[in-house]
Amino acid sequence: MRETANPFTPTFGKIPAVLAGRDALIQELETALMSGGGDPNLCSVFMGPRGIGKTVLLAYMAQRAESMGWVVANVTARSGMLEDIIERATEAADRYVAHHSGPRLTSITVPALFGATWEYRKPASGNWRTRMNNLLDTLQQHDMGLLVTIDEIDPRLEELIDFTAVYQHFVRENRRVSVFMAGLPANISALLSDRSASFLRRAAQHQLGRIPEHDVRHAIEETIIEAGKTVESEALDVLTSASDGFAYMVQLVGFRAWAAASQSRTISSERARVGAEQARKDFIFGVVKRTCQELSDGDLAFLEAMLPDHGAPSKVADVASRMGKTPNYARVYRQRLLDAGVISVPRRGSVSFELPLLREYLENETM
Repeated sequence: MRETANPFTPTFGKIPAVLAGRDALIQELETALMSGGGDPNLCSVFMGPRGIGKTVLLAYMAQRAESMGWVVANVTARSGMLEDIIERATEAADRYVAHHSGPRLTSITVPALFGATWEYRKPASGNWRTRMNNLLDTLQQHDMGLLVTIDEIDPRLEELIDFTAVYQHFVRENRRVSVFMAGLPANISALLSDRSASFLRRAAQHQLGRIPEHDVRHAIEETIIEAGKTVESEALDVLTSASDGFAYMVQLVGFRAWAAASQSRTISSERARVGAEQARKDFIFGVVKRTCQELSDGDLAFLEAMLPDHGAPSKVADVASRMGKTPNYARVYRQRLLDAGVISVPRRGSVSFELPLLREYLENETM
């Protein structure tokens, strides 16, 4: 059999062949983009741990927005972000007009519509808000809105605070503008607590969790079949279980299993297990270890005190006792770890590991 390209995409921000488990949220966001304004989802914040699919969702919604006639500026929360928004928006608008063949713009040329917008790049032509107003005015004249997607939210970035302060003025002025942001829970929480960004507390906040098992199974199977192979039922069970509901793991186990099957037309259970094991190692090295490196000694002590429960929910009182600390002391680290997205609260007074393979990694490290 001639080897075909691997259809799985365990690459940062790459939209997979089959996007699993976000149908209801995507429908909400598409409805907002099609609305005339006023939908709270037009200002949306996506939060969740690494590997849950935040960046992919941003990329997918940017693609969908473009198909609906929105100009999209995709940026990362880094120094220079404000200028990057203007650059990306102007560039995207030029591309849109140059390639659009719909009736709204058939008589409009690129120079006629955007010849003057190059001035938006010149700081001397006004401050950032003024230059953005000019750009939004031009877009609105031709029934186009602007979607800004901001990834890797960093609450310490002054430009991000400035953006949120100005964005509320765009909303008050009834401009056709939308923003989708994504970040780790702790960073989103810190941003929302900033008084200058208080407007964002009224944004639609979407906590991205694990993908349901049946959606994971469907996505893996459809991706394999559409790419020209088949997969044994038992192999599909192995891959679904190994994915543990995390978007990145879905792509990672699929990628490794496909590679392990090599020239075979069918992914067997044996090849699936080989791929799943390699994917586990990749995830631990690329996500789990990195997450642990960012945790404090107190955070790690709390997690290690959960290990004696062997994966069952841990009572916070028991964790505190094992740490040799008071319950109030333990609750501080409980909240920090919740904000980091590495634990969850299955029921009042208890906590569970949320990040896949974190418990297994810590058990090996403490042996």
